[in-house]
Amino acid sequence: MNTRNYKSEYSNYHASPTQKRRRASRNSARSAMTKTGVVRKGDNKDVDHRNGNPLDNNKKNLKAKPRATNRSFPRTRNARKK
Repeated sequence: MNTRNYKSEYSNYHASPTQKRRRASRNSARSAMTKTGVVRKGDNKDVDHRNGNPLDNNKKNLKAKPRATNRSFPRTRNARKK
């Protein structure tokens, strides 16, 4: 069994400027939804971007969803989103 190299995974993916920008945008979306009272800490909900773009934090694009629903999507044979 191959061991996972977390250090290279971080440096190649998580530390890239694009991913940092997306992560920061997701965090600010969560923060905005918390301020309006839609979600709160420990409620097991995720903030969903309806159009799938994490950089689009328009109010109409954000919605609270249960974690299980938000983290699984129907897939095609090539494992792409339908």
